[in-house]
Amino acid sequence: MADFKPTFSWLLQRPVCFLGFGFGTGLAPVAPGTFGTLPALPMAFVLILLGIEGWWLAGLSALLFVAGIKICGDTERALGRQDYGGIVWDEMVAMMLVLAFVPFYWGWWLAAFAVFRFFDAVKPWPIKWFDARVHGGLGIMLDDVIAALFSLLVLHVAAWWL
Repeated sequence: MADFKPTFSWLLQRPVCFLGFGFGTGLAPVAPGTFGTLPALPMAFVLILLGIEGWWLAGLSALLFVAGIKICGDTERALGRQDYGGIVWDEMVAMMLVLAFVPFYWGWWLAAFAVFRFFDAVKPWPIKWFDARVHGGLGIMLDDVIAALFSLLVLHVAAWWL
């Protein structure tokens, strides 16, 4: 199955894969992780408008993390490939976690997006260490949450300096 390329119709036939691919955003031909992070922005926006913010949004992110272990693991098995780049549920959940703890302002959200994408793409230590050693659904989810924590650290240090 190494040459298999999932399609939108393939995802629609497999609801767990549709979720794993971030509602189809993971099918982007370039930078699927970046495109897969984007749905977190309107999702968090709506949730915050509904009053689900801060620790409540972080709690929801934690529940989505637990669900993501199964979603990403099942999607990986359906594809027959480990940590396929189109599996982006992890990016969405991690980005929502970051957005839970930054000001509800477009400049902060843009900075949060950029800093998170940097840490998720570059994977400095210890993110790379976890990415290489923890596999399956947990491994897919874990490195992104660690990237989210690094992002929050950088953003909060930046806020302290501003």
